[in-house]
Amino acid sequence: MSNIIHVIPEATGDEALYLNKITEGLNAEQLGQFSNAYRARRKDPQIILLTCLLGFFSLAGIHRFLLNQIGMGILYLLTGGLCLIGTIVDLVNHKDLAFRYNREVAKELRSMF
Repeated sequence: MSNIIHVIPEATGDEALYLNKITEGLNAEQLGQFSNAYRARRKDPQIILLTCLLGFFSLAGIHRFLLNQIGMGILYLLTGGLCLIGTIVDLVNHKDLAFRYNREVAKELRSMF
């Protein structure tokens, strides 16, 4: 059984549990390759939070572009973060937004190994 916490220490909570589950059955070499690829593509919730805060000052929606949600990013830019309501909601849910993105990245990478 793999222990992803030693390989990707920045993954905590639900993310670490999900990664442990998804990487079961990988040998040490595959786990190393998976962790390198995952760490390169993973989005840190703190970065999502900081870029979401930019919506209050100038550029709403930057965090959506980082999460590859281009349509929502454009919508946020044109509407001022949906009149700041969307930005406030995203501030509260920044960890969930990052986890959903990271979960999709992990699924995609797991299919390669």
